[in-house]
Amino acid sequence: MKAMILAAGLGTRMGELTRNKPKALFPVNGVPMLELVIERLKKQGIKKFLVNVHHFGDEVIAYIEKNDRFGVDIQISDERDELLDTGGAIRKAKEFFRGNEPVLIHNVDVLSNLNLNDLIRHHQKTNTLVTLVVRKRKSGRALLFDDEMQLTGWADLKNKIFKWVSGPVENFETFAYSGIYLANPDFAEKLPFTGRFSIIDAWLEMAKTERIVGWSDTSSVWFDMGTAEKIRAAEEYLKNVQGM
Repeated sequence: MKAMILAAGLGTRMGELTRNKPKALFPVNGVPMLELVIERLKKQGIKKFLVNVHHFGDEVIAYIEKNDRFGVDIQISDERDELLDTGGAIRKAKEFFRGNEPVLIHNVDVLSNLNLNDLIRHHQKTNTLVTLVVRKRKSGRALLFDDEMQLTGWADLKNKIFKWVSGPVENFETFAYSGIYLANPDFAEKLPFTGRFSIIDAWLEMAKTERIVGWSDTSSVWFDMGTAEKIRAAEEYLKNVQGM
């Protein structure tokens, strides 16, 4: 399995913390987010990575090279001229996706102890194009699934705004997206849009004809490190855990 780490974001939720620094290199308990994610995935057997860059992209690339690419194969998807959002980034990376193995897509600001072998087994068992890692947690936005965990929509719960795959449905279950998903090698080629676009819009469109399913992750650790407060929570955890 290969992994693409989405590290090009502006880090706007972090305010002044990322005004002069890429979010990917912001330290969490003394270690940049990007390094935390790479090292965790390395421990689960991933040896080939693609990292997309935009905001202070030169610094991210320099850090990767300074650390001898962390002893693995790390390629760069360069978005310094244009930020392509979460969907356009995948489209640009279509060459990386080609092959015979699934690709893990992982946000740089997510820290978890998700067992990738469990995710892979579920992905293969359900014969899906994309498996979305989701959790039962409080969130203003949610992905909506039917009783077979097929994606049926998306919702801004606070403002009661819904987007549907094939029109409104009455019976659905809500889950929060975890910033991680597993996709088949042909996923990037099948994306219905070009240029800059949201991956959620692509999932909703593709779910009309493809199996886009959710997998409920109940692992004990998951942190969204997208704000200063949430980074502090992750740091408290890391201070008390070895081998993360």
